[in-house]
Amino acid sequence: MRMSDTMAYRYAPRSWKVTLMPVQMLLRIAVFVLVVLALARPQTQNSWKNKTMEGIDIMLAMDVSTSMLAEDLKPNRMEAAKQVAAEFITGRPDDNIGLSIFAGEAFTQCPMTTDHASLLNLLQNVRTDIAQRGLIEDGTAIGMGLANAVSRLKDSKAKSKVVILLTDGSNNRGDLSPMTAAEIAKSFGIRVYTIGVGTNKVAPYPMSVAGGVQYVNIPVEIDTKTLSDIASATDGDFYRATNNKELQQIYKEIDKLEKSKLNVKKFSKRYEAYQPLAIAAALLLLLEMLLRITVFRKLP
Repeated sequence: MRMSDTMAYRYAPRSWKVTLMPVQMLLRIAVFVLVVLALARPQTQNSWKNKTMEGIDIMLAMDVSTSMLAEDLKPNRMEAAKQVAAEFITGRPDDNIGLSIFAGEAFTQCPMTTDHASLLNLLQNVRTDIAQRGLIEDGTAIGMGLANAVSRLKDSKAKSKVVILLTDGSNNRGDLSPMTAAEIAKSFGIRVYTIGVGTNKVAPYPMSVAGGVQYVNIPVEIDTKTLSDIASATDGDFYRATNNKELQQIYKEIDKLEKSKLNVKKFSKRYEAYQPLAIAAALLLLLEMLLRITVFRKLP
């Protein structure tokens, strides 16, 4: 039985399509390798870096007593203070800044840090009604609030150490008088800037009643003398804010404080690095499919 073979075409010249046919297999192998590497989930390496930057150490001491819910500042004193403090923090990226809050007692909401994203998050989490809900004792313990901030600054090696104390009342709680706390701050070389926030005479205050909220006028009782004496004793300044614009201007003035060098250790996060590999695999797969149905298309 005679059968045909291809021996006659053994030395026939090859076309460029036939020569490049193995490219399809190479592309499939490359796609497989890239997919395996992407599934391995490569990541950038963590690193600690020492960096010297200009800045000072600042503690924000903020009153969170129920009177801070008064709405003579918009939307209320507490929210206005938080908003302006957030702008102040954002404008000083190289400073070590922490946050203390106080009502009838005081505690540290955030220790001093250059991680301002975390600080701003903790600042926004400060609720205006924590004293109203009984989470801390209500009242105004200015001395305790200042002392808590000073305790965070006393061991600082920075050239400039500052407390910015904001309140809307007078000291009526706590075991430590404001002037005693001021003397302690002075002994550690800490300057205190005090801010009395609230309009003059009376302010609208929301009272919860059955079925809604009723507004009553409450007297504004800010102990300006004590706040001024605290600032004078520590070589700081006393400010009075009766509206949002004045409060913003006060923080802008404090923003002009001197700066000193800080040696900071910064930590870089771990980031995913598989995206370029996945994109390259997808592009090569599309290229291989396109070549297979066009240039290297096979007829039955």
